Amino acid sequence: MAARDRSVGLTLEALEEPDLMVQVSPLMSPLVWDLAHIGNYEELWLLRAAAGQEAMRPEIDDLYDAFEHPRAERPKLPLLTPAESRAYIDTVRAKVLDSLEKVPLTGPLAAGGFVYGMVIQHEHQHDETMLATHQLRKDGPTLLDPSPEDAPAGAPALAGHEVLVEAGPFVMGTSDDPWAYDNERGAHTVDLPAFFIDVTPVSNAAYLAFMDDGGYDDPRWWHPDGWEWRTRTGKRSPAFWRRENGQWLRRRFGRVEPVPFDEPVQHVCWYEADAYARWAGKRLPTEAEWEKAASWDPDTRRKRRLPWGDSGEHANLGQRMMRPAPVGSYADGASAYGVRQLLGDVWEWTSSDFHGYPGFRAFPYKEYSEVFFGTDYKVLRGGSWATHPLACRTTFRNWDYPIRRQIFAGFRCARDAA
Repeated sequence: MAARDRSVGLTLEALEEPDLMVQVSPLMSPLVWDLAHIGNYEELWLLRAAAGQEAMRPEIDDLYDAFEHPRAERPKLPLLTPAESRAYIDTVRAKVLDSLEKVPLTGPLAAGGFVYGMVIQHEHQHDETMLATHQLRKDGPTLLDPSPEDAPAGAPALAGHEVLVEAGPFVMGTSDDPWAYDNERGAHTVDLPAFFIDVTPVSNAAYLAFMDDGGYDDPRWWHPDGWEWRTRTGKRSPAFWRRENGQWLRRRFGRVEPVPFDEPVQHVCWYEADAYARWAGKRLPTEAEWEKAASWDPDTRRKRRLPWGDSGEHANLGQRMMRPAPVGSYADGASAYGVRQLLGDVWEWTSSDFHGYPGFRAFPYKEYSEVFFGTDYKVLRGGSWATHPLACRTTFRNWDYPIRRQIFAGFRCARDAA
């Protein structure tokens, strides 16, 4: 119910019908599509698959199948109106609540409540997508903005510091987390050489130093495909930044404000992150390095579900701040190695392509992960300030094209210990 309140707050309570039906970017769906898709997904999995009920509106399944219609085509579909979407998702939810006592939590799909966790996480993931859509809107503010005075105190002196992660094996992935998706499974041992990793994500101030040093104009720092992208698009700063009267400003949910130099940089693509790391004499961490730094306790030789342990919340998650927290925040959220802000604030690009783990088995459908495996997608880790805590853990894997900048993504650097 909390997830649904968030979804409605980002759609029906934020905008009028015309704005919900319009597409603000070919990269994103109209917000009303996301809303009805959430309900259709819930119906498919909790009513039809788990409860064995008949389809409520089979004629709309095709409209809200993410693999049938690319985002750019969705405004042309005969979508449900906002009012129709609200009626549909409310009816689905009422039927789901009525079914709960009748569905045994047995079998691969329902055991441990997996299918319910999957549907809840799916809604939270779409809520983050909705926030990215709101960020792309060029109109004035529509979402409430917490005061920056409520932000935790950072530790800017930690920016640029790094810690050593010793060589040795650790357990990557999970085999027993009931919330884990198929691409997080199963647990397997990975033996890594020693490496250094930054204590904090790269800040806006540090990224600006790269820009001021001509980082966008020097092909030495860029992957060949990245240099082609930079020259073709003319990009010379993170998305939503602009320079005005000698000052760098950013647009954030319809508000224009000075770039806060103490926050982690966000809205940079993989190519930009990779170029910065090369310029800094470092590199992006591999996915395995990121997970070891985030989850492994070298003293107890056990894995942590969260960097600080197995429970509690010491991170900027769940849309509370509507922005990243200052670098060095959340000392209580540090990993066993002393690395901060590994969950929340910004998704972090890694150097790894998206592949399945050894023995990967698609479950419950291959379209969630398997169809994206290959060299086209880069892995991101850690979640952002927009990610809900239920969809964020040290094993969670996100992925996107290396040119994507609308997502709330930043990065930190690593380097070989040798």
